[in-house]
Amino acid sequence: MNIHAGRIRKILYISFISFLAGSLCACGDNYEKRAANEIAHTYNVPEEKQLIVYSSHKEEVYLPIIMEFEDRTGIWVEIHEGGTTEILEKVREASKAGACDIMMGGGVESYEAAKDLFVPYEPSDRDRLDEEYLSKSDLWTPFTELPLVFIYNNKLVSEKEAPTHWRDLLNPKWHGKIAFADLNSSGTSYTILSALSQLSSDPSEDLVREFLSGIKGNVLASSVDIIPNVLSGAYPIGITLEGSAKKSTFSGGDLTMVYPADGTVAVPDGCAIVKNAPHSYNAGRFIDFLTGYDTQKYATEHFFRRPVRMDVAQPEGYEEIRKIDFDIERSAQDEKHIFALWDEIIGREGD
Repeated sequence: MNIHAGRIRKILYISFISFLAGSLCACGDNYEKRAANEIAHTYNVPEEKQLIVYSSHKEEVYLPIIMEFEDRTGIWVEIHEGGTTEILEKVREASKAGACDIMMGGGVESYEAAKDLFVPYEPSDRDRLDEEYLSKSDLWTPFTELPLVFIYNNKLVSEKEAPTHWRDLLNPKWHGKIAFADLNSSGTSYTILSALSQLSSDPSEDLVREFLSGIKGNVLASSVDIIPNVLSGAYPIGITLEGSAKKSTFSGGDLTMVYPADGTVAVPDGCAIVKNAPHSYNAGRFIDFLTGYDTQKYATEHFFRRPVRMDVAQPEGYEEIRKIDFDIERSAQDEKHIFALWDEIIGREGD
């Protein structure tokens, strides 16, 4: 767990430029973070100027957003980070103690499965958000649209042999060769398995079981590890989020991104106010900030993500994608069963 405070970084002369200037703020190294943490405890921040956020986003995503939010509002943010599954468990415990305001990050199907943990909130710009991605009960709010894509290492896989359909991933030639993260830490992995379960008329258990059996126990610790492992050649192919793949190719990574020809899932990541939130008013302001025009535009330009606001243009070079009819509520209901299959197949193979 790390705790960061944007204004403390100003004391330490760690600079950042506002969103309006259009530049990404710099992140401090570990020493600077520890120093910021120590300084934070010497200041008495009024309760009305505090916010506690639990996030499964990578620091490069949450830090510039939180620092800009602090700069604009004067609210000090305490951030706890980890994988989606881990963060959900921590949020549940923190909620009991009244020690968490916001959960941020992770697919909205995870929020739907844990909706007893959240309270309704209607964002101030709700009418400008894409209705396709909104919670019917406002228990969670979408942040960005995240299509799933296939990726492959250009040196190891030719365009002709690269997978183009979801069922191609079941081909024995790819057994043990697909970069895939641990379900217990990665929300993206759950979205992938849930997508597989809804792709055909076959019993969902059969398709997921076949895919997991093909993983051959080769499981990465985090979804962050997928692209580096494909780039290094440790795995020739992988499944990841469009934004992550776009960022890698933009940076010169020698891989190709493929949109599944039979359609993909574009589940947004979410945010929500937690029950017993000690700073619920500030939590609402934070959600309004995340879904505001400036932040949504910033996310498209710097994080390679698609906005959920209808008045923010899609980034240049982002094509229209074919989507499968993905049922978020069904995905939430299937969660326990899919985790049980994971434990049965991957757990057994790891013995």
